[in-house]
Amino acid sequence: MTMSTHESHAAHDQHASNNQHDAPGQQAPAAQDADATNTDSTMWTLSRFDGRPSDAVLDGIIAVARAAEDADGHEPFNEQTRIELRRGENVWGVIVSTDQAASTDQAAGPENAESQPRESVVAAAIVTGGPSEPATVEMAVHPNNRGFGMGQDLADMLVTQLEGRTVNVWAHGDHYAARTLAERVGLERVRELWSMRLCDPASLPATPEVAGVSIRAFDPNKDADAWLDVNAAAFASHPEQGKLTRSDLDERLAEDWFDPAGFLLATDDESDELLGFHWTKVHAAHTDERGTEHPAVGEVYVVGVSPDAQGRGLGKALTLAGLNHLKDEGHQTIMLYVDADNAPAVALYDSLGFERWDVDVMYTKDA
Repeated sequence: MTMSTHESHAAHDQHASNNQHDAPGQQAPAAQDADATNTDSTMWTLSRFDGRPSDAVLDGIIAVARAAEDADGHEPFNEQTRIELRRGENVWGVIVSTDQAASTDQAAGPENAESQPRESVVAAAIVTGGPSEPATVEMAVHPNNRGFGMGQDLADMLVTQLEGRTVNVWAHGDHYAARTLAERVGLERVRELWSMRLCDPASLPATPEVAGVSIRAFDPNKDADAWLDVNAAAFASHPEQGKLTRSDLDERLAEDWFDPAGFLLATDDESDELLGFHWTKVHAAHTDERGTEHPAVGEVYVVGVSPDAQGRGLGKALTLAGLNHLKDEGHQTIMLYVDADNAPAVALYDSLGFERWDVDVMYTKDA
């Protein structure tokens, strides 16, 4: 396990820079308004793990991600990254922990020392992708630990360990600091993923009927294979969605948020062939560690139409079917993600009252 230790003598203001995202390309500025009488040093250790981390480290990463999402308004790790992390396949990462000590197996020698954090994980970078694929990087620093340079240290360590490999870095939130660090390490901006929100679903039009088509709920016992086929065809050119496997689907069906009633399928009335789908998701209401209440938010998780069924109005009908389902469940806010260059989809969502809320940016660097 690769390790390095750092110390900062900056005073620590727990409320400084909470709206900055200290991630690859998103390091927050140093805290400016900290209590000048606080002279305690802050020390941290960077440790690499390969495959699935220990349960304690995994819980720490999840806690950091949740706190970052509450502070920043967006998740620092996408869903596929979280799934790969739990599986332990084609994934590794670097964690930052404070007051961390390493327990050394004397028989194995110090070069094989294994580190177990004694305090909570305060930052993490996750790297996914097989040996022959580009490495995809995402990172988060707990809001209470920003402004010390932890994000910078993580980025520097990753630059060293990913040398000679094509790298894609997601910066969730298009912050000035993200652009600055991306430029410093030679990353090129190549993709924008917009987060859009609808805050008045009561104004949605009714779901239009499509001749010869019925919309029903997904049945995990009989629809999985057909859905995978349609999803792969509908998203053949999409870098993530079109690659989903049965294992990926099963992971999502096992999530606490999964509700088959919100996974809508459009089928042909005569042949029962699957023509398209709208999978919705609900982010549960919760109270964060600062006591702030966050209401439930509905999500247009994914909408897809088989290429063979294009031109029948299924895209709009399925979109509205899912949106009205979420509205009928009482959700006042509905969100979605869409590639900025997907002009037809953006135009549809604009027409339904969605507005751009945030931007995720992918940066890349060739090997």
